[in-house]
Amino acid sequence: MTGMSKVYSALSVSVDGYITGRDPGAGRGLGDGGTLFDWYFDGDTPSQVFDGFQLSEPSARVFDALAGRAGAVVAGRNTYEDSEHFHGGSPHPAARLVVLSHRPVPEISDRQILVTTGIEDAIEAARAAAGGKDVGLMGGGVVTSALRAGLVDEVILHQVPILLGGGRPFFQSLPEHVRLRLVEAVPAPGVTHLHYEVQR
Repeated sequence: MTGMSKVYSALSVSVDGYITGRDPGAGRGLGDGGTLFDWYFDGDTPSQVFDGFQLSEPSARVFDALAGRAGAVVAGRNTYEDSEHFHGGSPHPAARLVVLSHRPVPEISDRQILVTTGIEDAIEAARAAAGGKDVGLMGGGVVTSALRAGLVDEVILHQVPILLGGGRPFFQSLPEHVRLRLVEAVPAPGVTHLHYEVQR
């Protein structure tokens, strides 16, 4: 792994472990879980990477450092559908999108890469598209698959102080324990940024 780009996830999550609220989907976004992203817009520090984001100073520092690392993003089919196909582009203004799906995606655009052969191939395609930068992971299924395959280097939780009580959980079943080492914890208004390194 030395010298290779890193693979990381950095997702907003409720204290009870959900990355969406109830009834997410196209046209409904995160269902009733939209509060998971209030911290994107509740400050007075503009993001240097994402236009329109106004974060608190500590959140802007963490968010922009992570966003600046990404050269490609791997998203699962549920995330892709819930996000209305990212309007043919990517969730990141400068990073290429790789969509992992086990069935055809007729609406895939020529600015997106479809991989149907598993998480290893999706991450390999993302690394090739990332131009030496790191690979971000979006969606609980993608993150869990990558953890099962031993391909995740870092897990960042933007933990929002809310109990959603339902929705899509971040982590799915894993065959064994995955040990993490806390690298940094940054409290900020409306969110705590928890940066973990995956121990191997």
